Amino acid sequence: MAGNSSIAERRAARREMMLTGNLLKVIPLVALPMIVSMVIDGLYNMADTYFVSQLGNVATAAVGVNDALLHLMRSIALGFGMGASSPISKLMGAKREDDASRVATTTVITSMITLSVISAIAFLFRDGMVVFLGATETAKPYAVDYASFILISAPFTAGEVACSHTLRAEGSTTYSMIGMVSGCVINVGLDPIFIHNLGMGVAGAALATTISKGISFLILLSPFLRKKTLIELKFKFFTPKAYIYKEIAKMGIPTLLRSSVMSFSAVFVNNMARTFGDSALAAVSVSNKCTRLIGSAVMGFGQGFQPIGGYCWGARKYSRVRSAFWTCTAIGACVAVVLGALMFIFAPNILGLFMRAEYVEETMSIGKLMLRTQCVTLFPHVWVMISNGLYQALGRPKEATVLGLSRQVICLIPLVFILSKLFGVEGLACAQAAADLGSLFIAIPLVAHQTRIIKRLKDGDPPPPGYGLSGSSAKAAPEKTPAEELEVDAPEADPDA
Repeated sequence: MAGNSSIAERRAARREMMLTGNLLKVIPLVALPMIVSMVIDGLYNMADTYFVSQLGNVATAAVGVNDALLHLMRSIALGFGMGASSPISKLMGAKREDDASRVATTTVITSMITLSVISAIAFLFRDGMVVFLGATETAKPYAVDYASFILISAPFTAGEVACSHTLRAEGSTTYSMIGMVSGCVINVGLDPIFIHNLGMGVAGAALATTISKGISFLILLSPFLRKKTLIELKFKFFTPKAYIYKEIAKMGIPTLLRSSVMSFSAVFVNNMARTFGDSALAAVSVSNKCTRLIGSAVMGFGQGFQPIGGYCWGARKYSRVRSAFWTCTAIGACVAVVLGALMFIFAPNILGLFMRAEYVEETMSIGKLMLRTQCVTLFPHVWVMISNGLYQALGRPKEATVLGLSRQVICLIPLVFILSKLFGVEGLACAQAAADLGSLFIAIPLVAHQTRIIKRLKDGDPPPPGYGLSGSSAKAAPEKTPAEELEVDAPEADPDA
């Protein structure tokens, strides 16, 4: 009984913070752990690459060709995790904790089963798979060793991501951060032991990653087992029904597409850079390593807004959704200016961390241009991510998909081709910054339209048609279907509203 009372008290405190707390305090509190988690996640692969690079070019290539495999596995897991975040946040805001627990439990279990099945099939064809990913004949044996362990880690990857996003959706971002940071620290600690001390080489790096992901998953699962969370993960809440999967797919598919196409656009840019020679290809590769960490921080900040927006929308506090969005925009602008200025000034030093003596001056010149132009356009990048978080919070998959694809696909791919043809390698280096500016022409009209809709709503009004959890109108049928039971169009009366 005391346990239930404690959970109820924590839910009330979390709800109070999300719905009435000072936004200048709440937004950084919710977003900072997500930023740290996203940056730490970006460091996973970099740790393996750093330690493996000491074994030679063939070993480095073997890890490099598996980046696409790692990214695809994480993209699938993110599709489930991000797909569940929007309905969970809105259900929590509407005081529908049991329904939120059903969505969360179903997401965690289904994602682990799905990714395990996909990885088991890939494991059977891993020799051909690594060749498809780009492994040379000399790198192929090492690539197969690395891929084997990475595929074995599939259920841990799915569980880690699903639990992390469930914690984030309920606002418990600190637990999420602790789990992700722990995994990265363990990975960095095990890499040199397995690679060098035990003489396992490339396979040791993959084994270290597999173990670290398994431990990270257990750490992220522990708050649920110890009843320290607002949402419960129990088998009794596992509800493999179509209406729940429909809600997960609404925001999960856009996330999967957005995350997957980033790999495609990177391959496209690399192939264009190759036409300008090794120096250009090296510059793009090194610059992408640097900007990937910045991008992870930006994505974390944008995702940090989503649970706040979802909570407030589910509680029908529309004025606070609007205030949270513009407060987040203001904070993002300040962070972008400061971080962009520092990156601009110290671009040569940052690039030098990843460059070896074989890189010529031309490589540094191209890399500086690429990194510095993206520093100048960092705020558009931040704002488009925040805007994407707004549509995710409101459960609007079409707009979220368009915004998610605007930077890396809709704008980047045409601009890489056009600018490279017009201005050569300098045009290629500036293409990503130009794509950031171009994405504003997509984001501004969408956000202007959405904020006008929110502004017309009064706190306590039912959401407009198409903005319920399952996208149906606010009209309730005399007898609700299972899908309608999951709606948040009619939350319990809020005495504080």
